[in-house]
Amino acid sequence: MAKAKPNGNFNITVTTLAGLEEVLAEELRSLDMEYIKVGTRAVTCSGNLRQLYEANLWCRTAIRVLKPFRNFKARDEKDLYEQVQKIDWSQYLNLDQTFAISAAVSHSTFEHSLYVAQLTKDAIVDQFRKATGKRPSVDKVHADVRFNLHMHENMVTMSMDSSGDSLHRRGYRLQTNVAPLNEVLAAGIIKLTGWDKKSPFIDPMCGSGTFLIEAAMMAQNIAPGLYRRDPYGFESWKDYDAGLFEMLWKTAEAKASFDPKATIMGYDIDPDYVQAAQNNIENAGLENVIKVEEADFFKTEAPAAPGVVVMNPPYNERIVSEDIELLYKNIGDALKNNYQGYDAFVFTGNLEAAKNVGLRASRRTPLYNGPIDCRLLKYELYRGSRRSGAENNA
Repeated sequence: MAKAKPNGNFNITVTTLAGLEEVLAEELRSLDMEYIKVGTRAVTCSGNLRQLYEANLWCRTAIRVLKPFRNFKARDEKDLYEQVQKIDWSQYLNLDQTFAISAAVSHSTFEHSLYVAQLTKDAIVDQFRKATGKRPSVDKVHADVRFNLHMHENMVTMSMDSSGDSLHRRGYRLQTNVAPLNEVLAAGIIKLTGWDKKSPFIDPMCGSGTFLIEAAMMAQNIAPGLYRRDPYGFESWKDYDAGLFEMLWKTAEAKASFDPKATIMGYDIDPDYVQAAQNNIENAGLENVIKVEEADFFKTEAPAAPGVVVMNPPYNERIVSEDIELLYKNIGDALKNNYQGYDAFVFTGNLEAAKNVGLRASRRTPLYNGPIDCRLLKYELYRGSRRSGAENNA
C-alpha cells in the first residue's frame, strides 16, 4: 500500500463540486486532518486510516476520498504504459477481484481520459497475465477496487478510491422529481447559508425533499454514510480494518439524534412532489423531524423569525415555467412580505430571471448544478427599514 508517514498518516485527496472546496476543507478540519490545502474541486490533506474511514462516513460535501500512492511523469503513450507497469499491482489487487479505473486529464499531450484509462487498464492486466497466466476482470459499475488516475501537464497521480460508489448517492432517496438536486450540492448550499441548525429552516419549493433531508441530517448530527446501501471501496483493500470501521459506524449511530432540534418545513404546490418528499423523509427515518405540506409558496407565512429560507426554483433548463420573469418577481414579493427577519437564499441557473426578484442580493456565490452555471443569491429580509422604519424593506 501507499507508504505511511511514521505517525501512520498518509496523503489524502477529497474531491467535491466547484464552489464547495472551502466548505469541504472546514469539514476535514473538524476531523483533525493535517496539511489541508484547497484546490480546484478537491482538497488535499494528511490523515490516518481512521480519518480516511471517517471522511467517507461524515463528510457531507465530499464526492470521493482518494488515497494517492504513486506520482510519475508520462511523456507519451509508451511512457505511460511502462510507468504503470513499474507499479507492483499485486499490492493493491487480487486476481479474483474486479477493478475499474477512472481518469481525468487536463493540459497534457493526452487528449482523451477514456483512452488513458484503457491504456492503464491494459498495463495492469498485462502485468498479471505475465506473472500468473491469468488476469483480473474489469467491472465499471460494481468494481471491488477502484483506481483513479489524474493527469495534469503529463504529471500523473495514481490513487486508490476509498469511496467506491460516489458519496453523493446517500441511499435515502426512493423517488426524485424531474430535476433532483445532487445531495452534496444541497448540503454545501445549506452550509454556505450559515444556518445555525437551531432556528427554522424552510424550503418552500421542496420538490423531492433533498434540502430538507440534508438540513435535518445536520441538525440531528446524522452521518450521511449511515444511509449508504453499498460497501465502501476501502472494504476491499488489503489493509481493511473491519474492527476499526465497525467501531466508527457504531459511534456514528450513537451520535445520531431523532429528537427534533429545529423547525424544518417544506412546501410544494404539486401533490406528487409532496408525496415523493414524504416517502424519502420516511425512508430516512426523519418523519418526526421534517414537516411537509402541499401549499402555494406565495401564500405561505414564515414561522417566527429569525430563520433561513432556501429554494431552488425552476430556471427554464430542465423544468420550464410559463412566465419565468413573473415567477421570480413573485418570489421576491413573497419573501419581502411574508419572510421578514429571515435570511433567504435562492439557488438559480437563470441569472436574467433572477433580476426580477427585486431585492438586492448581499452575496452571490458561484456554483454549478451539473453543467449549469448557477448562483446562490442571499437576501437579508429586514424587519422594516434598517434606517428609519418608514420603509417596508431595505
